[in-house]
Amino acid sequence: MNLFQQLRLGFRSLLLHKLRSALAVLGILIGVTAVIWLVAMGEGVSFQAQQQIKDLGATSIIVRTIKPTEEANREAGGRTGIAYGLLRDDYDRILTNVPAVRRAVPMREISREVRHGEFSLDAQLIGCTPEYFAINRLPVARGRPLSDADLKNLDNVAVLAWEVAQRLFPIDDPLGRTVQIGTDFYVVVGVAEQRTSAAAIGGSFAARQYDRDVYIPLATFRARIGDRVITIRGGSFQNETVELDQVTAVVDDISQVDASADIIRELLGRYHKQTDYAVVVPKELLEQAEAMRLMFSVLLLLIAGISLLVGGIGIMNIMLATVTERTREIGIRRALGATKGEIVQQFLWETVVLSGTGGLLGVGIGFLCGPTVHLVRTGLARLMPELWSNLPPAIRDLEPRLAAWSIIAAFGISVAVGIVFGIYPARRAAAMDPIEALRHE
Repeated sequence: MNLFQQLRLGFRSLLLHKLRSALAVLGILIGVTAVIWLVAMGEGVSFQAQQQIKDLGATSIIVRTIKPTEEANREAGGRTGIAYGLLRDDYDRILTNVPAVRRAVPMREISREVRHGEFSLDAQLIGCTPEYFAINRLPVARGRPLSDADLKNLDNVAVLAWEVAQRLFPIDDPLGRTVQIGTDFYVVVGVAEQRTSAAAIGGSFAARQYDRDVYIPLATFRARIGDRVITIRGGSFQNETVELDQVTAVVDDISQVDASADIIRELLGRYHKQTDYAVVVPKELLEQAEAMRLMFSVLLLLIAGISLLVGGIGIMNIMLATVTERTREIGIRRALGATKGEIVQQFLWETVVLSGTGGLLGVGIGFLCGPTVHLVRTGLARLMPELWSNLPPAIRDLEPRLAAWSIIAAFGISVAVGIVFGIYPARRAAAMDPIEALRHE
């Protein structure tokens, strides 16, 4: 018989027990769908992390201030005061002593309440230079970014993040108006474009909400706020002095990143008695993220493969029951001249029809992963807004990405599972004695 006849015969045999066949197909369908959906979720999370790392810049070296441990704090400055982190001299040393660095961008940040009239917002105040916007890919939607003149003249000007502008100026145009930070007033000269929050990247970067930032000139930050931060909380007094929170160094070529990072580590090690800084290379993070993506995909594939294994066991059970029920049919076919090979082929084709049908349906449902995730997100945002707002940015912004290899692999494995688990029932059917089979009631 040709292929079409084999398939038609397989379908007709399985339709004799529709519910039983449907349950077997359902097991394979769930397994294939699980493979495709889990891999798509993993690819989406991985792509999100890799994009965040790429946004940091493949030719960038990021040096961040790290707060020392409590024991190191007491040894360095006692309980009431401590100075730690990057220095302005470190910024100068990086520019002067690392040949491949073509520019470096310093930054200082602190949490502050920002007010305008009756509206207020807890924001992250960022003291930076004009280059900060370009190096962090923060385009200005309205107005202008900070300028060198603002930095030189210690101007009280500010660029607001999108959400800050919306919260403080729900009706009015923020450009040209003032916001109050502490006792000082700043003229709004620009509004940055809306940008999604960044999830934490391993242990190197914490989650960042760009829409809560207020950007002022770094020189103005130093003149108006200073390096010392005094915090009184719950009766405790804390005095910390930090000059810079981050310096982003950019080299000319990606091949110079590793050597330049080593020079920076050695340079800072000479002038810092304690480890109050961290040197992060986005290129290395990208390589780690790619390795983690592969490991994550393999793990998800193994987990989802268990569902296919369960589906295969279900197919074997059904085919064994089918062989028992059709013993007399097998005896008649053998008596009419059917060989053992033809009997094996008949039952194998039936298992392939079962697993192939489940695989095709699973692939079809697999393509619904993206719309389903969007539907769930929309439902959560409307029905449970508080729960939705408390979810991590990585979950709120997750976009599943279907991987072609997972679709091919899932369907191929489903057919293979059908063949593997169908061999024993098929061989058992072929091994029957024709005379005994004809006597079977």
